[in-house]
Amino acid sequence: MSASNLPLSGTRLWDSLMEMAKVGGTPKGGSNRQTLTDVDAEGRALLRRWGEACGLTLSVDRLGNMVFRREGRDPGRAPVAIGSHLDTQPTGGKFDGVLGVLAGLEVMRALHEAGAETEAPLLLINWTNEEGARFSPPMMGSGAAMGIFTEAEVLAKRDQAGAVFGEELQRIGWQGEADPAELQTCAAYLELHIEQGKLLEDAGLNVGVVTHALAQHWFEVVVEGEDAHGGSPMAGRRDAMMAAAPLIAAVEEIALATLAPSGEPGRGTVGVVEVYPSSRNVAPSRVFFSVDFRHSDPDALARMGDALAARAAEIAAARRVTATVTPFWYSPHTPFDSTLVERARASATARGLRWREMPTAIGHDAVYMARKVPTVMIFTPCHGGLSHNEAESITLEWAEAGLQVLADAAIATANAKA
Repeated sequence: MSASNLPLSGTRLWDSLMEMAKVGGTPKGGSNRQTLTDVDAEGRALLRRWGEACGLTLSVDRLGNMVFRREGRDPGRAPVAIGSHLDTQPTGGKFDGVLGVLAGLEVMRALHEAGAETEAPLLLINWTNEEGARFSPPMMGSGAAMGIFTEAEVLAKRDQAGAVFGEELQRIGWQGEADPAELQTCAAYLELHIEQGKLLEDAGLNVGVVTHALAQHWFEVVVEGEDAHGGSPMAGRRDAMMAAAPLIAAVEEIALATLAPSGEPGRGTVGVVEVYPSSRNVAPSRVFFSVDFRHSDPDALARMGDALAARAAEIAAARRVTATVTPFWYSPHTPFDSTLVERARASATARGLRWREMPTAIGHDAVYMARKVPTVMIFTPCHGGLSHNEAESITLEWAEAGLQVLADAAIATANAKA
């Protein structure tokens, strides 16, 4: 049995995407389904109904990860998992994460409709808190399952309003009893996702086979000076904002100037800025901001962090303030499994799709899974590379192409010799 014989339906997948988008739907056509909210619970319940309708058995672990199982001819074999996430950004779109979950569901529906079996069992996973929008850092469900975080530290995390992760998980009724670490025994993991960039669309391609993930390093920066009245003389001020501003600008400069041997520059982002006391007529005494550095070359990424610390020390000395740069989160350069990559390549070629190999510069649950489990990602284009935005959009044809490659690679893996 191969996926080419299955009644895979791009239309059914599309209809499911549109139905899920109504859960937490926003006036501008996106979705606000942040993790561990009431609408997250509603989306989970809808997925449960769909999964059980096609014969899947659901278990939920202590972090709220949803794991649907479809038995194989040999229940003793390690399962092959497909997954992604249903949670969104506050102004999220219809497809980020959701495409991967519902494409996996469509594979299960097609198998059920055909009455077909795979040799190994198949799993469909909805990971908890991939986005990190409400509780930071991102990818907590997969990270804790793979041993990057402890369960205790995840359950103790608080959002900006002070709500506790574990308490919210219990409140919405989605804390189970299964051990998340059991997912380390999967034989393979496959994830379909929108690209969140423009490479595929610009090249007129409809599938990306992802070979590796770029290294990432996040920092938190605190600049501290002294409050001063807005009418006081400029001379002698220890203005934290005026010190933070050139340091924030330096993030982009450092990223563009730090090159890999191939000549590729890095990527730098400041996504959060907090000012104290945040008054119109007070020169601030404290500024906090986040820094997100990414690079294809781990050595170049390390140089970016060193350059940020050096620039902070230089600015702090010149402006008589303190500037503290603290590492917050790190994800190493992560290769994906060569056998799974080849299966995705073979599928895209056999189906006559237009495809290319590429890295992911964005963190996904697959990146954490790859530390313990053979993993591959498949990308579909998204219009204008737009994501984390209510206007995020793809076409049915792109979704169907990704679905086909996902199904081919997953079923070939589940039917491969043990």
